[in-house]
Amino acid sequence: MTFDLSADLEERHRQHRYRQPQIMEGPCGRHAVVNGQRYLNFCSNDYLGLANDADVIRAFQQAANDWGVGSGASHLVCGHQRPHQDLEEALAAHTGRERALLFSTGYMANLGVMSALLGKGDGVFEDRLNHASLLDGGLLSGARFRRFAHNDAEALASQLQRSEARRKLVVADGVFSMDGDEAPLADYAQACEQHDAWLMVDDAHGIGVLDAKGRGSLFAQGVNERTQILMGTLGKGLGTGGAFVAGSQQLIETLIQFARTFIYTTAMPAAVAAATRVSLEKAQQENWRREKLAVLIARFRQGVRQLGYALMPSQTPIQPILIGSDADAMVLSNALRESGFLITAIRPPTVPEGQARLRVTLSAAHETEDVDALLVALEANAGTQHASR
Repeated sequence: MTFDLSADLEERHRQHRYRQPQIMEGPCGRHAVVNGQRYLNFCSNDYLGLANDADVIRAFQQAANDWGVGSGASHLVCGHQRPHQDLEEALAAHTGRERALLFSTGYMANLGVMSALLGKGDGVFEDRLNHASLLDGGLLSGARFRRFAHNDAEALASQLQRSEARRKLVVADGVFSMDGDEAPLADYAQACEQHDAWLMVDDAHGIGVLDAKGRGSLFAQGVNERTQILMGTLGKGLGTGGAFVAGSQQLIETLIQFARTFIYTTAMPAAVAAATRVSLEKAQQENWRREKLAVLIARFRQGVRQLGYALMPSQTPIQPILIGSDADAMVLSNALRESGFLITAIRPPTVPEGQARLRVTLSAAHETEDVDALLVALEANAGTQHASR
C-alpha cells in the first residue's frame, strides 16, 4: 500500500493555506532578518521583550556553564535539577499556588492535565475557540467532550446543568491567541461552583502581561482562588521556553503520578529554567514593560480604526485585523512585507472560515515610531485587498 499525498498538498495550495516555515537569521526581537532582509517584526509572542534581554542571556550562559546543555533524563529519573526546582517554587509563589510543575511545552501540559484527570464517565466542557492543544487534550482524554459558544457563560452553565458526568472540567483560554480577547472567568467560575465543576485556564498569553505584577488573567480578573488549574507558558511573555501547571499540592502530585506527557519526556535544559527565573523576576519588577505595551496598544488601535480596518475587541498585545478571505489576507501580508513589516496572515483551519486575518502582535521591544510606521504602511496598502470595514 502506498500513500498519495499530492492531492492534499495541492488542495492546500489552491485554498491559499499552504504554510512554510520562515528561516529567521537573527534573534527574536524588534527586528527579524529573513533571507538577508531586515523587517520590523509584528508577529512574535515576545510581549515583554525578554527573549533577547541581556540579563536573561547572561543567566542562560552561566547556567549552561554550570549545568551543561541537556538534563539527560526525565524529571522522575535523574533529570530534575536544582534550577528546575527553584523555578517551580518561584512560579508557585508568583501565581499564588501551593505548587507548580514544569512541562516541556504548553501543548504537553494541556494534554497531560486532561489525560491525568479525566476518563470515561467524565465530562470536559470547552470554549469553541480554545487553542488546539486544549481541544486535543479534551478529545484524547476519553471524557465526553462538549464545546460551548465563545465566551458564553450561560451556554456553559446550561451544559453543566444537564451533565451527569462523574467529574466535570471546564477549560478555557485566559486570552485567546487568535482573537486577543479575554474569557469571562468570573462568570465561568460561578457556573463551575453552581454545578460542581473544576475550572482550568490556559493563560499562555496572559502570564507576564496582565495584572500589575504580570501574574496573568486570574489575578487581573480576581478569580485566582476560584480557579483550580492554571496552565502557563514560558515562551511568550517570559521570553524563554516550556510551560508549567500550578495548583494545589494534591493536583501536582496527581500530575506527577499520572500525566504521561510529564512522566515520559526529558526535562527541559536546566539553563532554560535558570534563565526563566531571571525573566520572571524582570517581569515582576519592571512594570514599565507593561506600561509601554499599554501605550503602544492604544496608539495602534486608534490609528487602525481611523484607517477603517476591522479590529477585533482586544485590549491585549494580540491585535488582529479582520480581513475575511484567505487570498486577501495573503495579499495584504505580502504587501506589508514588501514595505518592511513581518506580519503573518492567519487562515483556516487556525481560525473559522471567512475570518482570515493579519495577527499583529505588539511587544515592549517596539517603539512608538514602529507603530506609526506600520500605520503608514497599512494606509498605503489599504487598496491592495478588500479589508472588512
